[in-house]
Amino acid sequence: MDQILNWRYIFVGLFASVALIGCGGSGGGAVVTSNDSTSSPPSIVSTPVVVNTGNDFGGTWVMGSPTTDGVTFNVHSADQAGLVAIDYSLTSLQYTQQLAPTLLEIDKPLELRLQNLKPGTRYFYRLLFQSSASKQWTATPEYEFQTAKQVGQSFVFAIQGDSHPERLKTQFDADLYKRTLLRVAADKPDFYILSGDDFSVDTLNPDTINAAQVRERYTLQRPYLNLIGRTSPLFLVNGNHEQAARYLLDGTPNNVAVWAQNSRNSLYSQPAPDGFYTGNSEVIPNIGLLRNYFSWTWGDALFVVIDPYWESPVAVDNQFGGTTKRQSMWDVTHGDAQYVWLKRTLEQSKAKYKFVFAHHVMGTGRGGIELAKLWEWGGESQNGQFDFVSQRPSWTTPIHQLMVANKVSIFFQGHDHIWVRQKLDGVTYQTLSQPADPNYTLWNADAYLTGDKFPNTGYTRVNVSPSQVKVEYVRTYLQKDEGPGKVHGEVAFSYTLP
Repeated sequence: MDQILNWRYIFVGLFASVALIGCGGSGGGAVVTSNDSTSSPPSIVSTPVVVNTGNDFGGTWVMGSPTTDGVTFNVHSADQAGLVAIDYSLTSLQYTQQLAPTLLEIDKPLELRLQNLKPGTRYFYRLLFQSSASKQWTATPEYEFQTAKQVGQSFVFAIQGDSHPERLKTQFDADLYKRTLLRVAADKPDFYILSGDDFSVDTLNPDTINAAQVRERYTLQRPYLNLIGRTSPLFLVNGNHEQAARYLLDGTPNNVAVWAQNSRNSLYSQPAPDGFYTGNSEVIPNIGLLRNYFSWTWGDALFVVIDPYWESPVAVDNQFGGTTKRQSMWDVTHGDAQYVWLKRTLEQSKAKYKFVFAHHVMGTGRGGIELAKLWEWGGESQNGQFDFVSQRPSWTTPIHQLMVANKVSIFFQGHDHIWVRQKLDGVTYQTLSQPADPNYTLWNADAYLTGDKFPNTGYTRVNVSPSQVKVEYVRTYLQKDEGPGKVHGEVAFSYTLP
């Protein structure tokens, strides 16, 4: 590193689409994009000097869409503009490659894609920032990330239930959420999954709601998710309170569903179908690709995220703004296209373990296996009659039976604000705790007639190896609430598969 970039030089060739910076290494590269731009300008080959190791960047960044050879950084600042670069390497504090400096505008998310990385490899990096009001570059502390593990490589991932940051005085404590996420980060999971109801908009007034209010629900999470997203890429599962749902579409860009999904896709880099991910290929007017259901393989495991909210023509759970209520739970559906994709994905995968994630069985109700026999999930109507054939004539089998036939290891769900392990026909149904509930409450316990039940608060850690899957419920507490039997980071319950 032998020169300081000046602004005049930067603007000559700033908007890089593809840039490979050689600082003593080889074989790496990066793609620089803006979520609001499709241009492909020239590359930059200049290197900033770090003159201050203190971090002057007050914004946030979260990773997403990791693959065998890349990962995306989503960088955002509400009040700072300047240049962002990334140093990275295979060795801690010995950076051999660099993502070219790129312009960050105020309140405009910027996607930075590192690519041409080595599979199954841990990388070290730091974010560099030069404010538009300064000539000096500063660097963040060093962080790490992991490219996709190969078959036979062990790994850890983690998952949380409903965070509900809008429920500040009831089910959410900011300090507890931070404590939980920092505890997760200490485990260094390869990635982190959010099971929905993390960006709830339906407490907003439907008569006065606007795009800025909806977007605020997504920016609200950035300072929290930065704590885990800077080391573990994030995957988002759509929840009922997000109101990112088809029934709200009206053909214009000015409705809650469009505002919610565009905020989600701009601030959190979620997978689209490509060579690594499969998923929803439907293009929605005023949105584009939804990125709401997708799958990928990591090590010995297949991961599948599904979503009824964008596929159902009616409100699946809570309605927003006085819309028409569903007439029957048979009106709620994952849709023909998603079903065909899910069936193909499960049947074609040769992974030893298969994990399916959704906000909840059918996207509504309370319970786990108690609901698994019903509607398109299990085939029965509420009266016990098997109406699947007449209600879903183009489907071959209900979703639960599809998971059984394809040896799904675990179905993960949130929604019920309780940690419960159940099993049905060989499939484990794992309901997830909230990460920030200061009441540590056993919510909705009466909806679960069987199973191992534990109250909030905490997260779920999953160790996957070629020989077994180990699932652990890790409890988290505010320091003032710790005591005998209440230790922050303790494992309250664990089990292994097979």
